[in-house]
Amino acid sequence: MITTERASRTPSRTAAAAASVCRVLVSVFLVFVAVSKLLRLPFMVDTTVNRMGFPVSVMPVIGTVLLVCLALYLVPRTEILGAVALSGVVGGAVAVHLRIGAPLLPDYLVVLGFGVLVWLPLYLRNDLVRRIVRDGR
Repeated sequence: MITTERASRTPSRTAAAAASVCRVLVSVFLVFVAVSKLLRLPFMVDTTVNRMGFPVSVMPVIGTVLLVCLALYLVPRTEILGAVALSGVVGGAVAVHLRIGAPLLPDYLVVLGFGVLVWLPLYLRNDLVRRIVRDGR
């Protein structure tokens, strides 16, 4: 059993590559959204204020929170904490979409897909995450 656990700690090249691609996609998306909110770009102001009903004053707060979560996610020692924090962001996004009555597709699909992309690299590379998902411990 010990040799099986040791062997499973090193992901295959394919798994490592897929994990890297997912992390890059998550990172690029979060930087784009966070910077758009911090700079208060017109399309983001329209979405945040008119569609979602938030005041403009919360945009820098949301952008900063996203960047902090991303920083936690990208540091190997805190990547699980970052993934948990980003799961909170996904939950908040789902709640906002429910509140505004957004259509199931594509809005929820994008948000939930993002949540999967956050955890997939950890599942592919981290034996502890795989064991928790597989065995519940």
